[in-house]
Amino acid sequence: MSNTETEAQLMAEGDLVADYLEELLDIADLDGDIENSVQDGRAHVAIDTESELLVGKDGEVLDALQELSRLVVMTETGHRSRLMLDVAGFRQRRRAELTALAKDAIAEVKETGEPVAMAPLNAYERKIIHDEVAAAGLVSESEGEPPRRRVVVRAS
Repeated sequence: MSNTETEAQLMAEGDLVADYLEELLDIADLDGDIENSVQDGRAHVAIDTESELLVGKDGEVLDALQELSRLVVMTETGHRSRLMLDVAGFRQRRRAELTALAKDAIAEVKETGEPVAMAPLNAYERKIIHDEVAAAGLVSESEGEPPRRRVVVRAS
């Protein structure tokens, strides 16, 4: 499949989810604009809203909505989606926080030579840390079982 076909398929996934979320916003009587794009090889749908209701504590409602959105795609197309959903810029802010935490851990490992174990994170958040650590030339691995799974950063 060409990049153009793949991008069109991902935009179609986003359109399905945007329609679903539009109905959800109407039912919940919430205001928000929905944007659909393709980023990093996956469909990305963002709800631009002032309300944090659809984010929830630590993004729990957002994570649930993302899973429901992926189920919509699975039901309609028959294939699994890696769609990312963001509400009120939560994931964007969280990525910046995680990048800062990763940089702190990297600096500590470089300074002390000792491994640094981070707080438990979900798989998406751990990937952000792993990518940042790899870019800094260090090594990281996930340890433990969910929901206590965490990243440990080590010198290479």
